Amino acid sequence: MTTYKDAGVDIDAGEELVRRIKKPVRSTHSKNVLADIGLFGAFYRARFDVKNPVLVSSVDGVGTKLMVAIAMDRHETVGQDLVNHCVNDILVCGAKPLFFLDYYATGKLSPTVAEQVILGFVKACKENGCSLVGGETAEMPGVYSEEDYDIAGTIVGVVDEKKILNGSRVKKGDMLIGLPSTGLHTNGFSLARRVLLERYAPETRLQELGMSVGDALLAVHRSYFRTIYPLLQSPLGRNIHALSHITGGGIEGNTKRVVPKGRKLHINWGAWERPPLFRLIQKEGEVPESDMRRAFNLGVGLVVVADVRKADAIMEALRRKRERPFVMGEIE
Repeated sequence: MTTYKDAGVDIDAGEELVRRIKKPVRSTHSKNVLADIGLFGAFYRARFDVKNPVLVSSVDGVGTKLMVAIAMDRHETVGQDLVNHCVNDILVCGAKPLFFLDYYATGKLSPTVAEQVILGFVKACKENGCSLVGGETAEMPGVYSEEDYDIAGTIVGVVDEKKILNGSRVKKGDMLIGLPSTGLHTNGFSLARRVLLERYAPETRLQELGMSVGDALLAVHRSYFRTIYPLLQSPLGRNIHALSHITGGGIEGNTKRVVPKGRKLHINWGAWERPPLFRLIQKEGEVPESDMRRAFNLGVGLVVVADVRKADAIMEALRRKRERPFVMGEIE
C-alpha cells in the first residue's frame, strides 16, 4: 500500500500551517474583505475612495535571495521582501495597495518555515495598509528538494485615472531625485552569491559591512509607500512626473521605462556614495562596471522624476519624511 504521504505530500502538514496562520492573516483584513481564508476565492468589496478608480496589478518573486534565507535558516524577511517589492511596483504607477495573494511551493512542507515566511507577508501587509486575502501552498516533491521553496505574490491596488503615473508628463529639464535602498533589495543575487558566498560563509562578519555577509544580503527590500503616496496626494504631487522602482535592469534600465520617446536620461553616477556591500561585490568579484549598473540598484531604490521648478520643495518634503534624497541627474 502506498499513501499520498509516502509519495511525499503531507496533507496534515498543510492543515497545520493553515491553523497557525489563520489568525495573523485575518489581522490584515480591512472592512472590504468579505471572506475568511479557506474558501475557493477571496471576496473584496469594490468600493474605493477615488472618483474614477483604475485597478493596478503586479506579480513578482524574490529570486535567488531565497537561497541565502535557506542557508541561514531565516525566513521572515523574504516574506516582507515580496510584499514590499510588489507594493513599490504599483506605487510608481500612482496606486495604493488594496490586497495581496501569495504562492508558496516547496519540496517538503515545513509548517514552521512556511509560517515564518507568511508572517513576513503579514507584517509587510500591515505596514502598507494592504489585506492578505489568500494564497496557495503547494508541496511538490521531485520539482524541489526537501528544504527548498519558492514564493511569488500578486498585488492589486487602485489609482484615480487622472493621477496615473506612466511617464507621459516627463519633460526636458526634469530632475532625477534618488531615494536610498536598504541593500540589494531583491535583485542581482545570482551574481552577489557567486561572488560573496564562494569566499565567505554567510555568518562571516566583515568590518566594512558592520555586520555578517548573510545579514547584509538579507536586508529587507524596503517599501516607499508611506513616504511617497502621501506626497502624491499633496499639492506638490502634481510636480512629480514619474517614479521608477529600481529592480532588475538597474537604475538606467528601469528609469528608461518612464521616459517618453525623444527624451533621454542623464545620470550622474558620482552623485551618491555606493554602500559598502556594492563596493565589496565589485572588488571581490572584479565585476565590470557595466554589469554592476545592470544587475544592482547601487544604493538607489526609487527615482523621483520631478519638475525642476519644484525639485527643492519636493526634496524638503522628503526630508521631513526622514528620507535622504539626492539629485542624481536630469531628463535631456
